[in-house]
Amino acid sequence: MKLVIFDVDGTLVDSQNFIVEAQTRAFAAHGMELPSRDKMLSIVGLSLVQAFIELTGDEDKAVTLANAYRAAWQEMRLDPAYADALYPGAREAVEQLAQRDDLLLGVATGKSVKGVHHMFDEHGWHKYFTTVQTSDHHPSKPHPSMILAALSETGIQPQDSVMIGDTGFDMAMARAAGVRRIGVTWGYHDAARLRESGAEHLVADYTQLMALLASGHCWN
Repeated sequence: MKLVIFDVDGTLVDSQNFIVEAQTRAFAAHGMELPSRDKMLSIVGLSLVQAFIELTGDEDKAVTLANAYRAAWQEMRLDPAYADALYPGAREAVEQLAQRDDLLLGVATGKSVKGVHHMFDEHGWHKYFTTVQTSDHHPSKPHPSMILAALSETGIQPQDSVMIGDTGFDMAMARAAGVRRIGVTWGYHDAARLRESGAEHLVADYTQLMALLASGHCWN
């Protein structure tokens, strides 16, 4: 058996407008200067408090902003305009991979359990993922805790597992856990950063990703 672990934001879900708007509301709620859009998106993948530490350099402010972000998220998730939009090919990829009897699917994400379950509710995905690791119970990426927990839950060995993500945080986490690494270039970090952080393969769309997984080269 093999284990395929997906990141969520920037890999399965195109959530950049949601993330920017929620951050904008959080900073506005406390009368704080708004970082640039590029800066706001550069921290996607980190756990929420760690993300705001990166943005502000202040741990106390980060906790306050994280709480404001969560409040904004609660409001926005009820607005259809902010529904989680899947990247082209993501739905088909997940559903096809879930049909394979030699694979288990997992998630390792900086989102909360509530956020992941909301996404699964929207897309009917609860039945597809054997292991779901979130920021609620683990240190922020790139700490390997989420992947190590996924390996423990599934009983799959590191060499038979692959992490698919769009950020250097994903690749560094996977490298620290000793699993294989596929970087996707449609998300928040570019190819150079993915390579520098440990990506062994890069793919530009879900067609390339599915071909790589089907070939088995990612396990070599």
